[in-house]
Amino acid sequence: MARAADLLADCLVRLGFDRMFCVPGESYLALLDALHERGDIETVVCRHEGGAGMMAVADAKITGRPGLAAVSRGPGATNASIAIHAAQQDAAPFLLLVGQVARFEKHRGAFQEVDYTSFFGGMAKGVWEIEDAGRIPETLSRAWSVAMSGTPGPVVVSLPEDMLEDMTDAPALGAPALPRAAAAPADLDAAAELVAKAERPLIIAGHGCASPEGRAALARAAEALNAPVALTFKWQHIFDNASPLFGGHLGFKIPKVQVDAMKKADLVLAVGTRLGDTPTQGYTFPEAPVPQQPLIHVLPDPGALGRVHHATLPVAADPALFLSALAERNLPIAAGRADWAAEINGIAKAIGDRPPQPREDGLEFGAMVQALAKHAPKGTDITLDAGNFSAWAHCLWPFDGDTHCLGMAGGAMGHAVPGAVAACLRREDKRAVAFVGDGGVLMTGNELATALATGAKPIVVISNNGIYATIRMHQERDYPARVNGTDLVNPDFKAWGEAFGALSFKVTTDAEAEEAAAAAFAHDGPVVIEVLSSAEAISPHITITKLREAQGFQ
Repeated sequence: MARAADLLADCLVRLGFDRMFCVPGESYLALLDALHERGDIETVVCRHEGGAGMMAVADAKITGRPGLAAVSRGPGATNASIAIHAAQQDAAPFLLLVGQVARFEKHRGAFQEVDYTSFFGGMAKGVWEIEDAGRIPETLSRAWSVAMSGTPGPVVVSLPEDMLEDMTDAPALGAPALPRAAAAPADLDAAAELVAKAERPLIIAGHGCASPEGRAALARAAEALNAPVALTFKWQHIFDNASPLFGGHLGFKIPKVQVDAMKKADLVLAVGTRLGDTPTQGYTFPEAPVPQQPLIHVLPDPGALGRVHHATLPVAADPALFLSALAERNLPIAAGRADWAAEINGIAKAIGDRPPQPREDGLEFGAMVQALAKHAPKGTDITLDAGNFSAWAHCLWPFDGDTHCLGMAGGAMGHAVPGAVAACLRREDKRAVAFVGDGGVLMTGNELATALATGAKPIVVISNNGIYATIRMHQERDYPARVNGTDLVNPDFKAWGEAFGALSFKVTTDAEAEEAAAAAFAHDGPVVIEVLSSAEAISPHITITKLREAQGFQ
C-alpha cells in the first residue's frame, strides 16, 4: 500500500516528468511532501502562478513533452489560467495539477472552491478530478496522452486534498505509446500531382514541424521541391532564415507587399499549422472558408482539418512523415519555380534588412537586438513577450533553424522572463535572452527571483518607451492623436534589476548597446538591460507620425 501522494509522484516520474514549476499551497502539501526526498523531480518554486505556468509551457516547447506545473485551489488556479489559454492557442502540451477542497467540502461553497471542469472546460483539452486514489495512474496516463495527441494542448487534473492522504495498492503507470499516422498512399499521390504541376507553390509551416525531425523534414522538402517556406506566427525559428528558400514570417501587421506576393501562389502546402487568423492575415490568405488556390492541409488532428478552410486535400498525418515522403518522390520542378522562390525570398530579406534609424525620442529597439545578435554564442535561445518591440527580433535576429524562439502565439503578455528562466534551466549550457516591454516585465518580471534561486542566468532586455505600444499603434490608426489609456509611468529598471542581484545596464545610444551586449554575454549570472527606446518608431514597419498621416491627421 502507498499513500496517494507518493503514488502520484511515482506516476509523474514514470510519465517522464523531471521538473515541476509551482507556487506552494496547502491544498497539495501532501504532494510537496512526497517530492521532498526524491531526486528525480526538481521542484522549481515560482513567485506567481502565471509565471509558473508560463515556465511549464516554455519547457514543453523545448522538450516536446508536456510541461508540468502545480498550483493551489481557487486563486492559484485562476492565476494559472493564462498559461492554460496560452498552451491551447500555441498547441503546447501542458499538465496543470490543481489542489482542490476536501471531498466532504465539495458543492458547499467552501473556502476557495472552484468547479474546474466548468472553469477550464473551454480552454483545456481535458479536465479530471480524482476522487478515488486508485484512479491516479489511469487518470494521469490519460491526461498525458490527451495533452500529446492530435493537436497538443493543456490538460488539468484536480486533486482533492484529503484524497492525497488515502492509501492505495494501485500500481504506477507510465506513458502510453502515441500513434503516428503516415499519409495514405493515395493522399501522397494526390499531393505529389498537385505539387508537380504548380509553378508557384508556397509551404506554410507551423508548430507541428518544430521537433528536430520536423525541422529536418521541412528543410529536405523545401529543397527537394525548390519551394519557399513561410513560417507561422512565433514559429519563425524552425527554418533557416538565411536560406534562399526562406519566405518570411506570417506575423501581425506584416507589410502588404509581402502578403500580396504570397497571394500569387498557385498552391499552398500548409503543414503543422491550424491556419489561424494571424498567419492567414485575418483569414485572407489562404482565404476562408474557400481558398483562392489549391490547399493541401496536413495535420495529425483530423478534427482541425476542414474546420475553417475547405482544403483541396486534407491529410490527417504526421507532418514530418508527410514531408519526408513527399521529398523522396523526386518530383519534377516547374520552370518558373526558381524565379518564384527568388521573388518571395527577396521580399522577405528586404523586410529583415531594415537597419535601425536615429530617433529624437530614444533608441530604435532594433539597435539593441542587432548588438545582442552580434555577441550571442551559437545556440542562444530567445524568448519574446507580446508587443511591437518583438517585431525587431523577428526582423533582425539570425534564426538558423536550430535554436529556440519561445513566444506566445496567443499574445499573452508576461511570457518572456519566465520563459527565459525555463530555457536556462532546461539548456544549462546555453544562454537565453528575454525580449520584453515595459508593460510585460512588470507582470511577471518578479520571476527574476526564481532565476536567482535556481541559478538560471537569463539576459532580460527591456524596451522602455513609456507606452503600451501595440495598443497605441491600434489607437493611432483608429483614433489618431487621441491618446487615452496607453501611457505608462515606469520605475528605474536598471535599479530594479540591481535590486534582484542582476548585473544591470541603462542603454540610450548605439555605443551603449554594444557595450551592454558584450558585457551581458561575458557575465556569469542574470543580466537586465533597460533600453530607453523610441515610441515614435512604434514598429519596424511604421511610425506614429506615418500612422497619423495615413488618417489625414497633420
